[in-house]
Amino acid sequence: MSDPLRLGIAGLGTVGRGVVRIVQRHGELIAARAGRAIEIAAVSARDRSKDRGIDLSALAWEDDPVALAQRADVDVFVELVGGSDGVAREATEAAIAAGKDVVTANKAMLALHGQALAGLAEARGHVIRFEAAVAGGIPVVKALTEGLAGNAITRVMGVMNGTCNYILTRMESAGLPYETVFEEARQLGYLEADPELDVGGIDAGHKLSLLAAIAYGTKVAFPAVELEGIGKVRIEDIRHAADMGYRIKLLGVAQMTGRGLEQRMSPCLVPADSPLGQLQGGTNMVVLEGDSVGQIVLRGPGAGEGPTASAVMSDVIEIARGTRLSTFGQPAATLRDPVPARATAPAPHYLRMTLVDKPGALAKVATVLGDEGISIDRMRQYQHSDTSAPVVLVTHSTTRDAIDHALSRLPATGVLTGEAVAIRIEKV
Repeated sequence: MSDPLRLGIAGLGTVGRGVVRIVQRHGELIAARAGRAIEIAAVSARDRSKDRGIDLSALAWEDDPVALAQRADVDVFVELVGGSDGVAREATEAAIAAGKDVVTANKAMLALHGQALAGLAEARGHVIRFEAAVAGGIPVVKALTEGLAGNAITRVMGVMNGTCNYILTRMESAGLPYETVFEEARQLGYLEADPELDVGGIDAGHKLSLLAAIAYGTKVAFPAVELEGIGKVRIEDIRHAADMGYRIKLLGVAQMTGRGLEQRMSPCLVPADSPLGQLQGGTNMVVLEGDSVGQIVLRGPGAGEGPTASAVMSDVIEIARGTRLSTFGQPAATLRDPVPARATAPAPHYLRMTLVDKPGALAKVATVLGDEGISIDRMRQYQHSDTSAPVVLVTHSTTRDAIDHALSRLPATGVLTGEAVAIRIEKV
């Protein structure tokens, strides 16, 4: 059997502890499957005195992740520090320069610097693997780079942030407003230190941009992702959607069109009886569509110690086996600059607005929509009062541009109270 593959693990938070546990618990099984033993040579974290519930006594310690990345007894640098820049990026670059392969769970770093890092690694004959950076325990990166490598990918779609899915499903099941469930999620520790990374769609947008790069052979283009978070979704929207047979999800969609690469992460209505509609709690789901395979659905835990550490170890084991894949499925030098394209594919839209309760109010709304080429499929009125009439409309297929133009004109009609809300209804 070959010499052991030696790991240097930077970051002993939730995921780092999980990786140590897997290596210590399943050493013989891993060695049998990888064809060689996998050992942890050294670790790094901010506080070496902290009790993490794992045995670190036999491991070397480095206070500086960069020093860890440069150790001669480390073959693979496992970056679990996080953050798009700073020490995570510095240590990753140091590891590559020192001749190490890299395994990371850092979607933010790759979304912003993945092209440069992949170029550095591949120029030196090294690999960067990042299964744990996207959808936790779901092997979606391997599905795209290996299992579906013979397909032209037509669409990538999915729920990729478990916190947002928890908030939306909790709002529905408990009948609670967004603000209450947001605070509940914060108390449970589900939210990032900067909650906007979760509820603003940024975290999920990072993941979508990485999958799009693999799927379409383009450089990672996170700045081109159209982002809209879940902060404007009200409990009324959750209820109205359910009443019409839908559920609301923060949905990522990437597809290549004749105009360029569309990438959007936004709340969408999906059929309640669809796989995405049935997704509950913090679970993630990624739907991949290829010209030969058709549609496949991958579902599983999107975060947590075990699932994410499992994904890290899958990459480590592949390196131990001698598998050498380009970071994004093909050499970084061959990845094309994508042409960003705004999503213009027509779709039905859900519109919620509150109208002044007077004759002709709905007719004025219908006129504005008709002027923009938007026809109404369904209309429902809820909780009518003496002064206002909450109305929900479902349109026939139309573009988001047409919807936005119509919404910009509605205040001038004088029949609108408050701001109208528009949510795309996605075909799944």
